[in-house]
Amino acid sequence: MIAAPAQAGVQNPAYRAIVFYIYFMSIQLSEATTEQLPVIRELALRIWPETFKDILSEMQISYMLEMMYAIPSLERQVTTGNNVFLLAKDSSSDSYVGFASYELNYKGSNNCKLHKIYVLPDMQGKNVGKTLIEAIKQLSISSAQHAILLNVNRHNRALGFYRKYGFATIAEEDIDIGNGYYMNDFIMELRLSSETA
Repeated sequence: MIAAPAQAGVQNPAYRAIVFYIYFMSIQLSEATTEQLPVIRELALRIWPETFKDILSEMQISYMLEMMYAIPSLERQVTTGNNVFLLAKDSSSDSYVGFASYELNYKGSNNCKLHKIYVLPDMQGKNVGKTLIEAIKQLSISSAQHAILLNVNRHNRALGFYRKYGFATIAEEDIDIGNGYYMNDFIMELRLSSETA
């Protein structure tokens, strides 16, 4: 169920005045306001070291966290990058347990880019990630997007999750992010149609 009853902060102009609530079991999703960006940063600081400990060095993890999750960076992603952040809250504990960000009409296309999706390690396998992706899928379909695209590290355990959900690998790329570091990614795609809604 998707409703739009409330007012959000500075967001993607198409959703500036909308907060989305999605319920799946005890998970509630809402569009993050700019005042909630510190919540996203705190979640990233808790999630990233565990997620990438066997893939990236501690120094690269620290570098990327500051590059992507410093508050000024998050603000730029929202205000000039057209990213919309969704926060996942476990209503049974009244605590935030994950987040995602997406961008409709990515680079002028009719595709949605799933920029980020992360869930606390102790909440993985409890439908949080599935709920986040399903919400973005439904929003994409209702916005006439043809596909959802994402980048994922080629050694990330989440590859299996994405493949199970229907994403297919369409390319790979190595992205220079500075300081001698690279993101070694697969590009994955989930094709959409109104019949998949």
